[in-house]
Amino acid sequence: MRVAVVGCGAVGSFYGARLCRAGEEVHFLLRSDFDMVRRAGVSIKSREGDFNVRPKCARDPKEIGPVDLVIIALKSTANDRFPELVPPLIGKGTAVLTLQNGLGNEEQLAKIMPRDQIMGGLCFVCLNRVEPGVIHHIDHGTVAIGEFGRWPEPRTHDIASMFRNAGVSCKVTDNLAQAHWEKLTWNIPFNGLGVASAAGKESLLSGRLQPDVPLGPSLTTDRLLADPDWESMVRELIREGIQGAQALGLGLKSELEEKQIKRTLTMGAYKPSTLIDFERGQALELQSLFLEPLRQVRSAGVEAPRLTALCQVLSELDKRADRRP
Repeated sequence: MRVAVVGCGAVGSFYGARLCRAGEEVHFLLRSDFDMVRRAGVSIKSREGDFNVRPKCARDPKEIGPVDLVIIALKSTANDRFPELVPPLIGKGTAVLTLQNGLGNEEQLAKIMPRDQIMGGLCFVCLNRVEPGVIHHIDHGTVAIGEFGRWPEPRTHDIASMFRNAGVSCKVTDNLAQAHWEKLTWNIPFNGLGVASAAGKESLLSGRLQPDVPLGPSLTTDRLLADPDWESMVRELIREGIQGAQALGLGLKSELEEKQIKRTLTMGAYKPSTLIDFERGQALELQSLFLEPLRQVRSAGVEAPRLTALCQVLSELDKRADRRP
């Protein structure tokens, strides 16, 4: 396949590099990392084995042109760039697969392109971009992909096979919305509390920042689970996500709570992407990861008090200038 990767941070670079190593023609659409990646390629540092690949590089999507598959791994905060970045890559038979966090990304793509060309995917992977063109893969790596508002097509299975051929565990889901909510039951507590922990437990209990209190250290996944109070909040958020998804008619099971805890324990001191954004002073993915899920569960009649408080604290923290403790 001829593949274009839009959003070459940790996720886009990791999966794009895997596909490139497997022999696919992969084009990276780059900005700040362009010179480094063109000169030295992309290096993946992983306990599964280190490797380096040399994808094709471009600064403008028009340089790439229509491809078979577009992989979108932008932060959802950059979705306003879809009309600029995506259309030059689309031909009549192009599939566009968004591997972004949260809810609403497929809907935003549908404003600029036919719905039947849109796919969604969920990545359960621990990795960080440690420097331009260098990705540290820590744990996991599974991808689930599905069609936007439709049953799987032959192309869905073809793309899944392409990922598997590249050494990526990939499954096809016939219910993309349910898959999104399963991922959210991890993302909401660990991305959210990782950031909100800087404001302290009292802020999470009250739903607002304590006045005149400086921010403390943010907590990695292992520290959240090592403290009984934070672990309790993690579990409450997971349960609210499960209850909300069930109220929306999705088949999440209560056993998912323990599954998410167990898979997190293998990650060590992992910093989720939202925590890294917070520490760098970048905008948080509030809308897709937190506010839209809260809107949907409330529309289904679920109050979700812990998620409500988390959203309030994160919204206030997103405006704070003193992000680094």
